[in-house]
Order: sequence, then structure tokens, then C-alpha cells
Amino acid sequence: MRAIRLSVLTDSTTSVERQREAGNRSAAALDIDFGEGDGLREAVDLDVSALKLSPFERPQLGPWLARPDEYDAVVWWRFDRAIASMSDMHDLSKWAKEHRKMLVFDEGVGNAGRLVFDFRNPMDPMAELMMMLFAFAAQVERLSTKERVTGAHAALRNMSLRWKGGRPPYGYEPKRLEGGGWTLKPDPDAVKVIQRIIWELKGDDSDTGRGKSPTAIAVELTEEGVPAPWRYWQEKRQALRAAQAADSDESTSGGDAGSEDEDGEEGYCARGWAGSTIKSMLTDHAMLGWKTYKGQVVREPKSGAPVAFTDEPILSRAEFDHIGEIFAARARKPHERRGTNSLLLGVLICDGCGSRMYLQRRAKAQNYVCKHYNTRVGRCPAPSSIKQAWAEEYAEREFLRRLGSVRVLEHETIPGYDPGPEIEETEAEFKAHLAERGEQKSRAAVAAWQERHDALDARLAELEARPKTEPQVIVKAQSATYAQMWEAGDVHERRDLLLGCEVVVTVKRGKPAGWRRLDESRVSFEIKAELFADAADELRDCPATARWLG
Repeated sequence: MRAIRLSVLTDSTTSVERQREAGNRSAAALDIDFGEGDGLREAVDLDVSALKLSPFERPQLGPWLARPDEYDAVVWWRFDRAIASMSDMHDLSKWAKEHRKMLVFDEGVGNAGRLVFDFRNPMDPMAELMMMLFAFAAQVERLSTKERVTGAHAALRNMSLRWKGGRPPYGYEPKRLEGGGWTLKPDPDAVKVIQRIIWELKGDDSDTGRGKSPTAIAVELTEEGVPAPWRYWQEKRQALRAAQAADSDESTSGGDAGSEDEDGEEGYCARGWAGSTIKSMLTDHAMLGWKTYKGQVVREPKSGAPVAFTDEPILSRAEFDHIGEIFAARARKPHERRGTNSLLLGVLICDGCGSRMYLQRRAKAQNYVCKHYNTRVGRCPAPSSIKQAWAEEYAEREFLRRLGSVRVLEHETIPGYDPGPEIEETEAEFKAHLAERGEQKSRAAVAAWQERHDALDARLAELEARPKTEPQVIVKAQSATYAQMWEAGDVHERRDLLLGCEVVVTVKRGKPAGWRRLDESRVSFEIKAELFADAADELRDCPATARWLG
């Protein structure tokens, strides 16, 4: 039986074909037959780490090892394709001794010749002894290789446009560079999802310009079956597995390497979209194409500029900061309750204390009252109350009188550029670096500290020299008027219209005799949004608007 393992699909040096050829060499030399067609005895584990899964836990090899009566020998290319530790080798040799199998490695440790460990004679201890010795040598070699890989990753980390491998940030996919190595480019399918999220977050699909919350967007994406970032990468890897298997004309009796789902449906549900996922994704420096290491931006040694892993970032700095401001503004604003049928929640303000008024439902009457109306502590000097019907009729009449004939306006914000956020980030990094001054003991460490100090200082100077560009708001008029939208909308949609125009209705405390009808001297209607204020004054007594008032 031939065993093949590949940790990284893009690693051509250990490709499936190379391992298969090595197995064929040993099979020809030792007169081993792997079978053909449906009877082919071969285990191909793609994208499987030997550090994480022992031979008995691997999707393809594990089932074969559980059926030892179907073959006499297992053939690998090298030790590292089979095991990654002495304990794994001990378990494998124990299995081979118990079932009297022969283990073959086409290349020994350090590119030595073929190694054959024959456990078919249980009385001969040499096979087990030699195998453990070679396993020890293999582990030493693996540790040395790990050190070299760590050094290579550190070098790649500071190289612009180079990607070291592994799972890329959501929105990007690995692409080969012409001169060798890998970089990241935007993944068209994932970018479409990101653009949709941003579009809904900003509220471009809303008549009031108020976007959806990250949690609401996450629920929609999950219900529509859009794979979350982790799941999306799993599907991409499975597609790569299938493509690799097709290219090598894979046919195994141990099952389809691309059909294994590591977490199943439970894993998908546990790793679906969440509001926190969306926020962390859009505020990650990966959207700018910047490399990070241990939470810090990787910077050029001299200029202090961020090192990029792509020349096609998904977002510009202005767009990135604009999205950050959306999240910050959401955090500052009070939460709007969508489950209430209160039309004027967030619109009515108590004149006595300036706080919101809330709908108080009782058996005989429903009134909007100041939040301090029933409190014994005198937080409001003149807590106000008003009948629900009076307040809503007044607000509707004044809103339609002023804006009824105005076409609904849609806002589009073109982000400006403010170097301030990046200056704050770099300054915080610079201060943290300054706090480490004097901790260096060697001249090399002092030189490295000074180099980073100079780089951060240079970056701050460059950012401070950049001009600030203010954002631009483009207003587009829709075909429908506010009166038409009001007539067609439900309570929630009508409240969104009022809040979108920043309507404020202030209510004063009522007089003892004012219970038969609304005393309009108690209330005032104001449109805070500058965009609508002038139009509202001009259209207040417009005959066309009066038609909507009956």
C-alpha cells in the first residue's frame, strides 16, 4: 500500500506526483504491487499536518491501517511523510510488529538511500531498534527544518508583496509570482460579499440612510447560506484538493480526499457569520493589504511604512477609516428598539429635562411620558406627558406639511482622507517602543531598537505632512416623495423617515385644563438635518403638500 501526505497544497517540492514516483521506485526494487484501477491500494492525505494528526488519525491512511489484512507493506517517500514525532513512530512500529508488516521509506534521513524495516519476523528486534534510531534522527532533522522555516518566515514577513502561506485573510487568495513565491490578490467571490456587507452597513439601500447592524447582516448571510470566512477557506481548500486529485488522475479505494469535512455541519453552524466577525474583519489591517505580526503592523526598516502583502488592497485608507467611523458612531448612539410600535420613539423630547419620551400603555389611555415622569427623585423639573394620538397626529401633519412634496433624498458619502487615525496608531506603537529603551543588553539589540525607532519616527513625519481631505456627501433624489413613502410605510418605516430627517418634537408640561384637545403651544416641530431645513420652510404652506393632508 502506498501512502502519500501533503501538508500544503501549493508546495510543489512534495507534490503528489513526486511522492507517487518515489513509491513506484521502491515498489519496483522490492517487487511490491499496489494494484490498479478500483483495486489500487493507495492513501492520499492532502492538506494534512503530521504534527496535528498521527498516521492512525488521517482521513485516508487511518482507514487503511485499520484494515491490515489487505496488504503486506506500507511505502512512503520519506520519514516526514509518515510521522512527525518519536511517539508516532513508536506507535507505527508497534502496529507493524503486531500485524507483521514491512515499512518502506524510499529516501532515508538526510537524503540517504532506501530504508526497509521488516517486522514480519517477530523474533528479530533489529527492525524496531533501527527504526527508532532513524526516527530520532528524523525528529532532530525536523527541528532543524523548523528553525530554518521560522527564519524564512521572518525574512518573508519583511518582504513586500510576498505571502508565506497558510490561510489568507478573507477577501484574498494566493497567486504565484512570476519570479517565484506567492502573493495575495483579491478573491472576486469574497470581495463581492465584503462589498455587500459595506453597502448594507452604510445604509445605501435605506431611504433614511441608516444602515443595518452587523448582527442583522450576519443573520441574513447565514440564512442565505453564504459561507463565513473560516468555512469559505475550507471550501476553497476542498476545491484545491479536488483539482490536485484530478490533475494526478487520483483513484483510491480509501475514499475521496476532497470529501472529508473536518467539522461537519456542526462545525459550520458553530463557525457561521456573527456581528463580531463582520466588525473584526472590516477593521482588520488586512483590508488595507498590510502585514501584521502578533497584532502589530509590520513596517519597513527605514521608512516605517507598512509592509504590504498585495498590490491590490480591498479598501483604501479613506474607505477603511470611514468604516471605522461608522462602527464608532454606532457605539456612541443609543440603541433603537425595533420591536416597539411607538411611532415617535426617539422623536419626542421632554422640554423640562431634554430626555426622550416613551409610550406608556395603560388600560384607559396611552400616553408618551418623560422618562422621569413617575420617578420620585426630582430629575426633571417639569416632566411632560401627551396623549399618543395627539402627538402622532401632530407629528404626521407637520412632517407632511413641510416635506410631503419633497422627493426622498438618498445620501452617498465619498470618504475623505484623514491621516489622524494612522498617526494615532503609529504614535501608540512609537510610545510602546520608547518604553523598551534601555532594556537591550547587546550592541545588536541596541542597533535593532534604534533602527525601529528611526523608522517609526520617519513614518510619523511623513503622515503629519499629508493633507487632510474632507468627505463629500452626494445627495440624489428618488422618484417617490416623502408623502408617498409615508402613506406606503408601516410604523417602523415611518419612524425611520422621521429619524432620517432628524425630526425633533419638543413637548412642554400641560396645563390642568388642557385635556380635551392638544394645546399646540405646548409642542414644537423642528427638522435638525440641514439638508431638509430650507426646503421644509419653503414648502410648509405649499398647496401641493396640502393635498396629502386631506
